Amino acid sequence: MKIEKHGGNIYKYKGRVLDFSANLNPLGMPPEVKQAVLDGIDEYECYPDPDMRELKEAICRRTGVSTEHICCGNGGDDLIYRIILAFRPEKALLVVPVFSEYEEALKLAECQIDYYVLKEENGFHLDDGIIGQIETGGYDMVILCSPNNPTGIPVEQKKITSIIYACHRSGARMLIDECFMDFVLGEENYTVLPRIESLPNVIILKSFTKLFAMAGLRLGFCLCGSPEDAEAVNGCMQTWPVSTPAAKAGIAALTLTDLEDQTRVLVALEREKLISALLGLGFRTYDSQANYIFFRSVIPLDELLLKHSVLIRNCSNYRGLEGCPEHGEYFYRIAVRTEEENRYIIRALTEILSAEQK
Repeated sequence: MKIEKHGGNIYKYKGRVLDFSANLNPLGMPPEVKQAVLDGIDEYECYPDPDMRELKEAICRRTGVSTEHICCGNGGDDLIYRIILAFRPEKALLVVPVFSEYEEALKLAECQIDYYVLKEENGFHLDDGIIGQIETGGYDMVILCSPNNPTGIPVEQKKITSIIYACHRSGARMLIDECFMDFVLGEENYTVLPRIESLPNVIILKSFTKLFAMAGLRLGFCLCGSPEDAEAVNGCMQTWPVSTPAAKAGIAALTLTDLEDQTRVLVALEREKLISALLGLGFRTYDSQANYIFFRSVIPLDELLLKHSVLIRNCSNYRGLEGCPEHGEYFYRIAVRTEEENRYIIRALTEILSAEQK
């Protein structure tokens, strides 16, 4: 079975599959967002606003970050490539395992890549050794995902700040992926977003895909510590980086101020129930605080779950998670979905394990 590059590829399977491979809000796309897309239909025969003024102003109102620090794009992955293209680092440090687009974008820019590998024996938590590597490595860019994908583990604000200062001392620009921070209870203990305008060497990546379940509309943004960095990223954009339907959806989504709290509570409750069930079945789980759970199995699960019409993310193609099947190491990531759907996957896993033991 070919391992997918990303989650969410439901199109290759005949019939309906229950998709636990894509980490979207279990509440689904908000009705206000759907209505905004429909209401704007008469505008779609015109070209989009190349400056994305309404969208940037909406992001400014939501985040408190000035519009001259904001860049918008066709999803977070689009912005990854544009950020790398804007600064063309010669040598970068990438904390792995992580979303594959970072490595691919760096390779496209012919950048030398060093890897800081999160260790299972440390629960995939980031340790302080990264500070010394940044200060001696001669890097132009350091890339870190918090909460990490696929582990779901965020980095404490104190440690993030130490890493930022190490980057500043060594002359490295830091890119922090916070696309899943919207699902973290106690976000204020992890994010540096409120201070972004005072951090000139930092860029924070955000996405509408996850919280607002807008994966098909493709919309993301980044917040740059300096207007000069934002200008550089914007200068690498195509003329119309955001479609009008996506912009309409994003503007509507940003008015839903109660959605984050509602989602965080739901995800936290369902995540803990899922983790408890997985532990009860004998799987090894880690300290995810996002809307997905990363775990280790002693048997391969993805093909067996497909027989139950369940799609999960096999993580063995992440750098640093190649695993050792001969030693019973298979790494997977599953989304936190609705209570009914979560119960279904646990029943399916229970049946699979029961059959394996016979």
